[in-house]
Amino acid sequence: MPPTRRGAHARPRPARSRRGRTASAAAAALVVVAVALRFALAGSPVRALGATGRSGRSVATSAARRSASGATNAAVTDARPSRGIPLDPALFTAGSCEAFAPTAGDRHETVFIDAGHGGPDPGAIGRTSSGRVVEEAVETLPVALDTTAILRSKGYRVVVSRTRQTAVARPGPGDMTGQVFTVKGEIREIGARDVCANLAHASVLVAVYFDAGGSALDAGSVTGYDRARPFWRSSLRLARLVQRDVVAGMNAKGWAIPDDGVVSDITLGGIPLSAGGAAYGHLIVLGPAKPGFFTTPSLMPGALIEPLFITDPFEGTIAARTTGQRVIAAGIAKGVEQYFAGGSA
Repeated sequence: MPPTRRGAHARPRPARSRRGRTASAAAAALVVVAVALRFALAGSPVRALGATGRSGRSVATSAARRSASGATNAAVTDARPSRGIPLDPALFTAGSCEAFAPTAGDRHETVFIDAGHGGPDPGAIGRTSSGRVVEEAVETLPVALDTTAILRSKGYRVVVSRTRQTAVARPGPGDMTGQVFTVKGEIREIGARDVCANLAHASVLVAVYFDAGGSALDAGSVTGYDRARPFWRSSLRLARLVQRDVVAGMNAKGWAIPDDGVVSDITLGGIPLSAGGAAYGHLIVLGPAKPGFFTTPSLMPGALIEPLFITDPFEGTIAARTTGQRVIAAGIAKGVEQYFAGGSA
């Protein structure tokens, strides 16, 4: 278990303004672009992130790698799903968009969980306190799978965007340049998660990502929702519950994670990759349709949580450890349960 943050109350960690969060996300986007370019230029390293490398490994393999590098609990996959029912193998890669039945009871509700990034898109890059590199896509996956296991045990059917270190959508013409997504491919890849959630007839959508920033003061948990959707009030209630329960769970461990609150998705995300993206102004996984840019929005209330900054070594360590991943997953699952029970935060 990660230690209590040393000097947590002495170290200034002010709540950031919306402008500050946008700037932090922009810095994270620059990191991702730089990494993608480095992989593209280097040749073989990109394959370690693409279809011929880590993306082909099982969750158990990823867990073993984390354990070997100092993560806790090598038996990370014990409660995680090993095989689900693919909803449309023609649209999605192997191991993506899979449904998992309840393991106890049946509440007749479906929850969609998105493990952010994946495959050619590593997401943000950070480091742990020991200096180990942390990739966002690698760490969102076990959180999503742990959340899935908990919700299934509570009687929910769960559909997961991906169960492996892969992209979600099968690439189409113009989606890739070498082993890197084009702008078109990135939009299609993120939109595939909405397509999957809609095929699942999910009642709610929860997307799991991690945050990144260029300052040592960037830390904390934030959850976003989209106010432009007709069900925005339900999305806001879901976001508040998930944020509350994840932060409470982490801080019950003494980690002193700042609560950055619930915000509109227009304040989240990185630098737009195109003029269309800048004009759109929403997170695709939560946002509305926009003709000529994005046409397959999700059809249910949704929230996107970034529970930690992986560019903060302390928080990156929590994100990379099984203990931290399970605490976050338990908070997400609790928030979802509270949502269906009619709770509010």
